[in-house]
Amino acid sequence: MKALLVIDMLEDFIDQEGALYVGPSGEELIPFINQKVQEFRQDGAPIIFICDSHEEDDSEFDMFQPHCIAGTSGSDIVGGIDIAPGDKVVKKRRYSAFFGTDLDISLRERGVNELYLVGVCTNICVLYTAADARNLGYKVNIYREGVASFDQAAHDFALQEAEKTLGCKVI
Repeated sequence: MKALLVIDMLEDFIDQEGALYVGPSGEELIPFINQKVQEFRQDGAPIIFICDSHEEDDSEFDMFQPHCIAGTSGSDIVGGIDIAPGDKVVKKRRYSAFFGTDLDISLRERGVNELYLVGVCTNICVLYTAADARNLGYKVNIYREGVASFDQAAHDFALQEAEKTLGCKVI
């Protein structure tokens, strides 16, 4: 069974006033992601929203300015994304959606063995989620039109790394 992971489509990354605004490329993902959400919903496949959710003193803020702090609007799923009751939300504190979360067991309980990834940032949370998924034995597909980053060169490198090193299918 397949599942769609919607990674970090959050106010602090996608809204122009967000703490770590990805840029227009992040905003432009919304229609594509909603199309995929509808397709997966029609197929009865799980849709899982992966959400950065940090403590105020999170050590990640040694590298990046504070963002997606739990309980703030910055950690909310950005307006315009099609989320519905029954869609699972996984909150994470690190790049990978698998690290320190119940994502793996939730997928296995549903019989999921193939993942499709969309969201931001290609070279950070998307790539590290893909790496952990591959290490856990999942088949991983990344929608080229469904991911974006702050930096085009890093985005391109991450897609190449996912495909060539991790064995993900970039579609």
